[in-house]
Amino acid sequence: QVQLVESGGGLVQAGGSLRLSCAASRRTFSTYAMGWFRQAPGKEREFITSITWSAGITYYADSVKGRFTISRDNAKNTVSLQMNSLKPEDTAVYTCAAAQQVDIWSIWGRGTQVTVSS
Repeated sequence: QVQLVESGGGLVQAGGSLRLSCAASRRTFSTYAMGWFRQAPGKEREFITSITWSAGITYYADSVKGRFTISRDNAKNTVSLQMNSLKPEDTAVYTCAAAQQVDIWSIWGRGTQVTVSS
C-alpha cells in the first residue's frame, strides 16, 4: 500500500513563494502520474497540475500556469510543487495524489495548508 505524505505548506505573503513536496512511502512502478489538487474554503476541489511519471509530461490549470511548476524525482519517488507569485486566492488545502491509470486518482495524501496573506 502506497502512502503519500505532503510537506512544505505554511503561511506566506502575497507575491511570495512556497515549495511543496510529496513523498511516497515506498517505491512503486505502477504509478502513471502524480499531481496536485487544492480546495479553498467554500469551493470545489480543483486540479492544479500533474506530471506523468515516465515521460515527465506536465499539465497545468490556467489559474496557476506560469506561476507554479511541478517536478518529479523518479529515483526518490517524490514530486514537488514550486509555487511563485502567490496570491491570496491560492489559499487552500493542497493535496498530492497518484494515478495508476490516466485520470484515475486512486491514492491521496492528507493535504497541507497553504495560506497566502494580502
